[in-house]
Amino acid sequence: MKYSLISVSDKSNIVEFAKALIKFDYNIIATGKTSKLLTENNIPNKEISDFTGFREILKGRVKTLHPKVFGGILMKRDEADFSEAKSFDIFPIDIVCVNLYPFKEIIKNDSASIDEVIENIDIGGPSLIRAAAKNYKHVSVLTSPEQYQEFIERLEKNLVDEEYRIKLAYRAFSYTADFDISVSNYFERKFELEKTHLKIFERNTTKLRYGENPHQKAEIYGDFFLYFNILHGKEISYNNILDIISGVELSEELNSSACVIIKHNNPCGVASLDNNYNSYIQALKSDPISAFGGIVVFGEEVDDKLAEKLNEIFLEVIVAPDFSPKALEILKKKKDRRIVKKLKNINEKGLDIRSIPGGFLVQERDLTTLNVSNIKIVTENKPSSREMYDLIFAWIVAKHVKSNAIVIAKNKVTLGIGAGQTSRLDSVKIAINKAKELGFDLSNSVVGSDAFFPFPDGVIKLAEAGVSSIIQPGGSIRDEEVIQAANKYKLSMLFTGIRHFKH
Repeated sequence: MKYSLISVSDKSNIVEFAKALIKFDYNIIATGKTSKLLTENNIPNKEISDFTGFREILKGRVKTLHPKVFGGILMKRDEADFSEAKSFDIFPIDIVCVNLYPFKEIIKNDSASIDEVIENIDIGGPSLIRAAAKNYKHVSVLTSPEQYQEFIERLEKNLVDEEYRIKLAYRAFSYTADFDISVSNYFERKFELEKTHLKIFERNTTKLRYGENPHQKAEIYGDFFLYFNILHGKEISYNNILDIISGVELSEELNSSACVIIKHNNPCGVASLDNNYNSYIQALKSDPISAFGGIVVFGEEVDDKLAEKLNEIFLEVIVAPDFSPKALEILKKKKDRRIVKKLKNINEKGLDIRSIPGGFLVQERDLTTLNVSNIKIVTENKPSSREMYDLIFAWIVAKHVKSNAIVIAKNKVTLGIGAGQTSRLDSVKIAINKAKELGFDLSNSVVGSDAFFPFPDGVIKLAEAGVSSIIQPGGSIRDEEVIQAANKYKLSMLFTGIRHFKH
């Protein structure tokens, strides 16, 4: 006799699956509610208590944990095991179809009580799945309704072989691992326990064409597409995703009418004006050469007027929370360009994780924002109210520029950005030169620096270029020399006490 065990929380397509098993002469053993559903649909089955001769106890907490069940799953199909099993009236179980309690769904509900959560920690289910997966040489284990159709088709063609069962076992162990990690993470958060393990378990959801370069394979794991919807264009790339994230993280710290243009993971033009059309015009002027082939991010809907303007140059990706129907029609004229709708904010509490040889580097995400009341004015000159707005704008942008970062701004528009240099003075020179090449007047402009000035040289060079105010963290052993240089050139200088290195 051939036996299959079915115990599912997610009952999608289980009736059809069970009917198919009956056609292949399988006797079905089922637990409580699964058995009831099958019986209601006239599918012959034996309820687990009738099969084991031991009724469910402790309000259903114990029902499948029985030697007759686990012996049938774990037994090898050899003479010794058959002989021993027979003496205990144990029959081989060849198919185990089990999925687990909806623990993940329960903990999403903030009103769920701790008792409700605990009762949704599955015990018997993972044990059944792991037992079946361990004995993959003889047992097929299914954990998802999406597996049913292929399994039945293979049964029909006699293709349920060991190679296929290994794949099922792998999926099964991954499934129980995901469940266990969810429980562990819940306990860690709920009871504010010290983090002792880095637990990363995300499903491969999308294969990308390649990684940073064509010779590197790449995939997306997890729920990226809960945050972004690709409305149009070529397949999104690995580098596109990195740039989108960089642009959106900055955009969310500015007002909704701001525009951010990203190139190679750095802002190359940013403006925060009265509407997104004007912001785009000015952000583009900041560095039109770098903007070519860049990623543009908006904090509010793109309309047809802005869409027409965007179509004037080649842009890889346009990101916004919405697009008017007419704007979409205009933007879709560029066949390959990606149009991406942001579905929800991404600046939320979490971890930044990087791989290193032998493990991972982990840090909290940099969500620290500037508290204006904590700013210290350390120079004789004080910034004007206009300069103060510009300083805060430049500071926010500098936070999102690769270190060493220097951002020159005026009227909430970037004029020059120096990024990722090995010395702060080099970043200063690059920012000034970029601004001058584009004909910007740097008089009364301001500067945001992600970290302190180690020497006065950078401050002096900025002052000579026309900068009137600087915002920086402070903290250098030469702060006094830097302040003296600022006073000499009649600059105002602000210390934030916050550093924003971005490597």
